Amino acid sequence: MQTEELSYAIITPYSMRKSRTGGIVGRLISRTGLDLVGGRMFAPSTELAKRYAETIVTETDADHRATQELIRDYVLKNFTGEKNSQRPRVLFLIFRGSDAVEKIHRTVGHILHERTSGETIRDTYGDYITDDSGKVTYFEPGVLAAFETKAVERDLKLWAEFSDDDGGILNHSINFPAGAKIEKTLVLIKPDNFKFPNLRPGGVIEVFSRSGLHIIGFKVHQMSVAQAKEFYGPVLPVLEEKLGAQSGRENWEGIVEFMAGRKPSICPPEERDLPGTEKSIAIVYQGVDAVRKIRDVLGPTDPAKAPPGSIRKEFGQTIMINAAHASDSAENAKREMAIIRADENNFKPLIENFYRRQ
Repeated sequence: MQTEELSYAIITPYSMRKSRTGGIVGRLISRTGLDLVGGRMFAPSTELAKRYAETIVTETDADHRATQELIRDYVLKNFTGEKNSQRPRVLFLIFRGSDAVEKIHRTVGHILHERTSGETIRDTYGDYITDDSGKVTYFEPGVLAAFETKAVERDLKLWAEFSDDDGGILNHSINFPAGAKIEKTLVLIKPDNFKFPNLRPGGVIEVFSRSGLHIIGFKVHQMSVAQAKEFYGPVLPVLEEKLGAQSGRENWEGIVEFMAGRKPSICPPEERDLPGTEKSIAIVYQGVDAVRKIRDVLGPTDPAKAPPGSIRKEFGQTIMINAAHASDSAENAKREMAIIRADENNFKPLIENFYRRQ
């Protein structure tokens, strides 16, 4: 049996701006079969970009070294500064599984101008354009990754070092017009999307991108029973009034179990604050009228009543198993983000704990 490895992929600022995040996430999960175990948004500082760029050029083969030099220069130019009133934002994803480094390598691919088959992520989302003399006139890698185990470890530890100062919820990465009604809202991509490696998590993100909003926070989360109880606390009296006390509570306990993996009534008190067994992804979106725009794309709670093209029509199954949750007001978004600790840095301890056990 092969030993588990960590590997990573960084979605570039251009891919983020062009809302290619969902398509890339979907391919990374479905084509590798790996477990997405961590994610964090970064607005890299000059120091982080510089130190990361210094590690990139390692090849002795002339062709591959030339590509690495392009990537190094790309990082130095595009990971800092400001473009179109935005600070560069990157999404750093961590994957775990057997042979993880090679699986990410095969899925990300090299970037060569002769290859445009769409087989790899870089075939589809990257660009390598040359003129008649062979000089590169435009270069966009789409995603960045390391393809050697020691390099992955080095890079993960570097980004972990900067994860508090340069990462988290990027509240000030976008400049909006004066007087614009700017809101933050929370989306949870629910556990029904993670029963096996598939395109669904990326597909849900892809549909949310139609809102035109900006991703400023990202966290892979396992909701505890205590968090699920508090998160869905306001739903309990509504269900009890609608269905009766006993049936309402049973339905509410089913929601908590769906999100955390355990019913509150059978969870020992000492285990209620432990991470649950079910995975979700928490994403913070920011923009004008963000709450309404996200909920319009999401659709109503019952997938049967959701309009074509909405997330719950495309991906939902039942009133409970309905693909995603979105806050229904800016106030509730703030409450829900606090409950799941959306700004928590679980990225750094994930990396430290993994390599401590090696």
